[in-house]
Amino acid sequence: MNFAARLGVSSLFAFTLVSSGCTEGTTPTSVNETPQKVISPTAPDEPQGGAPKTEAPAPETDAPKSAQAPAEHPGTSLTASPSTPVGEVALVPVKYDEMLAQIAANKKAKYTLVDAWATWCGPCKENFPHVVEMNAKYGDKGLAVISVSLDDPTNAKALDEAKRFLQEKNAVFTNFLLDEEEGVAFEKLNIMGIPAVFLFGPDGKELKRFTGDDPNNQFTYAQVDQAVAALLKD
Repeated sequence: MNFAARLGVSSLFAFTLVSSGCTEGTTPTSVNETPQKVISPTAPDEPQGGAPKTEAPAPETDAPKSAQAPAEHPGTSLTASPSTPVGEVALVPVKYDEMLAQIAANKKAKYTLVDAWATWCGPCKENFPHVVEMNAKYGDKGLAVISVSLDDPTNAKALDEAKRFLQEKNAVFTNFLLDEEEGVAFEKLNIMGIPAVFLFGPDGKELKRFTGDDPNNQFTYAQVDQAVAALLKD
């Protein structure tokens, strides 16, 4: 791609982020109008408490947060770091092609949902509880859930913030960091802005995507939920 073309792509990318509201602290209604009766998001922001001091302490090997992990959910087998205990929240760097390969290799999953987000995207963080809810709702029915952060892999501060956010939201499923050069992640995913959601079939091929690229056709996470429910019903 020559310089002029790259400049044009960068300008379009910057305009898209501003117009779609994917900047810190903004809340576009096009993505956030998810009816509560369709999805009841849960976003536990408080750390899990231990046993009262008056009670006998539980053995260290019986950590309660590990028991809360959806161990039988198909998404847990995608965790790329074998040193990460089950139930722990980790952010695992992965190349785009590696992510697709892992999705295709996960034979436990009937379908895979991938949610693209970043710490600098206000709508992404506001809607992330819907992703956590869908994992709890459909994880034991064959849905593997993956979050993929599009934060700058070289920005240590952003990565620390991303890890804290995932821990606060109790995102005990696979969490990838797309380890690509800045801007390349959007080219790989073929999107102009986030949040964006992708549904993959058992063969690892994309079945459906939800993006805000078309200003006249914005999506809600209620629509994502309905699409997942319909797939798992078949």
